[in-house]
Amino acid sequence: MLKGLHHIAILASDRAETLAFYEALGFVVTENHVRAERKDEIIFMEQAGVVLELFISAGNPPRVSFPEAYGLRHVAFRVEDASAAREVLIRKGYAPQELRHDTFTGDAMFFVMDPDGLPIEIHE
Repeated sequence: MLKGLHHIAILASDRAETLAFYEALGFVVTENHVRAERKDEIIFMEQAGVVLELFISAGNPPRVSFPEAYGLRHVAFRVEDASAAREVLIRKGYAPQELRHDTFTGDAMFFVMDPDGLPIEIHE
């Protein structure tokens, strides 16, 4: 029945900061739609077959992370070289966590928060 992942929808508060963050991960804008009646904008971004649907709006409550709430915990993206991806993010002014290795697979990985506090895992 299931054929694959269609897209990941993310609520975001600041258009410029959000676009800059996901562009640093290699995503490019493919389309956008301003919805005046809802006072928001939907921006689609894509990279390596992964589609993000960003809802840019004001007035949403902040994400609950500490302690974690039930629901989506984080989004994980696969990269060729986690160390190189981490260095790109550092050069662009982001603060990724230290590089570490997955307990089960040994793959290199790290976490970084998007501008609204959504944990993003970068995983080889």
